[in-house]
Amino acid sequence: MSAPPVSRLGFRGLFSKRMRAVDRAGLRTVMARPEYRRLWAARTVSQWGDVAQFTTLALLVLRLTGSGLGVSGAVLAEIVPVLLLAPVAGPLVDRLPRVRVMVAADLARLVLAATLALWHSDIGVVYAVAFGLSAGSVFFNPAAGSLLPSLVGEEELVAANSGIWSAAVLSQVLLAPVAGLLASTAGFGWAFAMNAGSFGVSALLLRGLRASEAARPLVTASIWVQGREALGLLGRDRLLRALALAQALAALSAGATSALLVLLAARRLHAGGGGYGLMLAGIGVGAFCGPLLLTRLGTRARQPRLVFAAFGLRGVVDVVLASVTTLPVALSALVCYGMGTSSGNVTFSSVIQSHVPEQLRGRVFSAFDLIWQAMRLASLLLGGVLADAFGIRAVYYCGGLLLLAAGLAGLTTSADLPSDGSSPGATQ
Repeated sequence: MSAPPVSRLGFRGLFSKRMRAVDRAGLRTVMARPEYRRLWAARTVSQWGDVAQFTTLALLVLRLTGSGLGVSGAVLAEIVPVLLLAPVAGPLVDRLPRVRVMVAADLARLVLAATLALWHSDIGVVYAVAFGLSAGSVFFNPAAGSLLPSLVGEEELVAANSGIWSAAVLSQVLLAPVAGLLASTAGFGWAFAMNAGSFGVSALLLRGLRASEAARPLVTASIWVQGREALGLLGRDRLLRALALAQALAALSAGATSALLVLLAARRLHAGGGGYGLMLAGIGVGAFCGPLLLTRLGTRARQPRLVFAAFGLRGVVDVVLASVTTLPVALSALVCYGMGTSSGNVTFSSVIQSHVPEQLRGRVFSAFDLIWQAMRLASLLLGGVLADAFGIRAVYYCGGLLLLAAGLAGLTTSADLPSDGSSPGATQ
């Protein structure tokens, strides 16, 4: 028996009702899910420790080495593990239960952070621990990103990613000054101990997480073959190819402009430490607000075009920063930069989670991490040379053009793709 006809008015009413229900998939909706709350709490507590580690590690390295080159060594210790281990981490994340991968990564990082809390007077130990902590993140992050879709509905992905991102940004804004004060008054060991404790709490929370992950198929291919399959998918899938190209261009820009923002503040805006702090705060305010505004778009926030538009917005901001000489204008631009960065990252993660088959997500997330860090390293090297040869404005003009190219390339190559990021072409 055929279904009764629906009048045009009735169809519109049903469609509008459905869209309103989808658009209400905000933070309250995902926070009502116990398993998501557990993951959110674990990620947030872990972020508290990361903020303490990030804030104090550069200060410690500077004290031990007395040189900017020594601080650059700590940055390399963060990047190199991604380049070495991402091809292995992705296939392992797709083979093993992701909760177990995350707990194991947390426990390994707990031991490393505790070692640094007790023994941080040797620069070799500091570099080794920084390397190990970054290596743990190489496994933890793609596992967490791949796990999230099994905890919430597809229409809730943007809200779920926004909740995690906003908590991370708020933690950085509020806790970075506290961590710096703790290190300067009580000593570096206490800040690193805080990081170790955060990994322990995160592991305990994750052990109780019951995720309904799909059963893993029996895999006979080696890890290296599986890794090549993921890179092949990035080459074959039109949306992933567009995202990879845009991200490579964006990382080639952002590595230098982020690291040299302090130089821009001093040489172009003539702002001291307080002005530089305000600039970082402006980015933080924008980064916190961006995901909250994004959740109001409902399913429209999973449009790949938003990722590329965010790159374009950041490109405009870099051009503005290279052109202006007043701090208030720069602060306003940096708020927009923060909004573009956070909303773009949330949409990017949500698109990957809904577009890529479940059994390939770990490899795809790891592949994008590899692209980002490789181009970030190139950007750091080229940015310093460019700044010394042509001045800081040249760095920001070039960075802005690269980001605008990333946005334009992505919008052009993805123009006829489905607007929600779904694709029947994502091969199994």
